[in-house]
Amino acid sequence: MKEGLRRSSHTTQNLKTIISTQGWIRIGKMAGVELLPKEYGYVALVLVLYCSLNFWMAGQVVKARKKYKVSYPTLYASESDNKDAKVFNCVQRGHQNSLELMPMFFVLLILGGIKHPLISASLGLFYIFTRYFYFTGYATGNPENRVSIGKFGFLAILGLMICTISFGISLLLA
Repeated sequence: MKEGLRRSSHTTQNLKTIISTQGWIRIGKMAGVELLPKEYGYVALVLVLYCSLNFWMAGQVVKARKKYKVSYPTLYASESDNKDAKVFNCVQRGHQNSLELMPMFFVLLILGGIKHPLISASLGLFYIFTRYFYFTGYATGNPENRVSIGKFGFLAILGLMICTISFGISLLLA
């Protein structure tokens, strides 16, 4: 146990040490977490990767606004006012749909990852992969193109739901 003990640079009374034993990290009471598996770091990195994808999609919407002349605060273009409205709306909708699903994805990834960090991180990577193709397919202007690979993202969500259910049950049975 001595080899895993490290002094923290924090001066707070409640967070004096971080102890790492057998792949688990013990964090003091101040952090609000008792134990996290070491592999939970992968979950955190997947969250950041999805945020990066979201920023990229937002950039694509900004480019589409300029290209198709859709000014702010208009969320969706009107086909009666803009001949390229359908293409712009598809780009906007692809990003909007990803934003709508983001809270559910984050909650399931964060909670499921506590008990199953590697499985959850892998499912999260798969979800990001499918969201990329969902968006790029949608952005072609043909909504049917979003589902070729994008439709499989719900398998990742289902897997994350199972990981989160497993975590919830383990808490109740502990």
